Amino acid sequence: MIPLRDTAPRNRFPIINIGLILLNVLVFLHQSALPPEQLYRFIFKYGSIPANLTLNLSGILGPDFSFSALLAAALPLVTANFLHGGWLHLIGNMLYLWIFGDNIEGKVGHLQYLLLYLFMGASSQLFHLLSDPHSTVPLVGASGAIAGVLGAYFILYPRARILTLLPLGFFITFVHLPAMLFLGFWFLLQLLNASLQGAAIGVQSVAWWAHVGGFIVGLIIGIAAKKKTRAEYRY
Repeated sequence: MIPLRDTAPRNRFPIINIGLILLNVLVFLHQSALPPEQLYRFIFKYGSIPANLTLNLSGILGPDFSFSALLAAALPLVTANFLHGGWLHLIGNMLYLWIFGDNIEGKVGHLQYLLLYLFMGASSQLFHLLSDPHSTVPLVGASGAIAGVLGAYFILYPRARILTLLPLGFFITFVHLPAMLFLGFWFLLQLLNASLQGAAIGVQSVAWWAHVGGFIVGLIIGIAAKKKTRAEYRY
């Protein structure tokens, strides 16, 4: 299923959402221009590597605690959200962010949306770390942060309609699906793949648990935002 647009109206110009999309594109263009060896170093420097995080955090969160060292060790949890593995990876993520991110920004506000986006991205990578703490494969992509956006959308706009491109064998059709159905199916698919990944042999190219974790964090944020909105209406 490929989402094309939604029916939830914007109530703010999504300057942060557009900025995030542009930043992701610019970083990917920079990646694409790097020679192979430099690209390798770039990905391993700014990607989120579970084994490195596990080692660094376990060493820092002890008697020799240093806030600056903690920030340096945790930096990849932020930078990895702006790296991508290919054009399809980038385009798919940016399509979802374009369709669903503007409404969340409109609901919570510009600065809060930026902070929540980065928080959801970092949280999703920690979920992935918990599933495979000794992996040496860099985690890259905005998928976890965007999964958080989808989780918040699921709570805040469940009755919005999503125009969806739906392949049916050799045929393609367009349907309007309720956001609750579209996003619920998306989450179940991530959860199924994450569960199968645990039983699979070999390296998986998709961090499914990051998607699951990001969506769950987004659900919590959506519930909090909904409660806050209701409280404001009471006054």
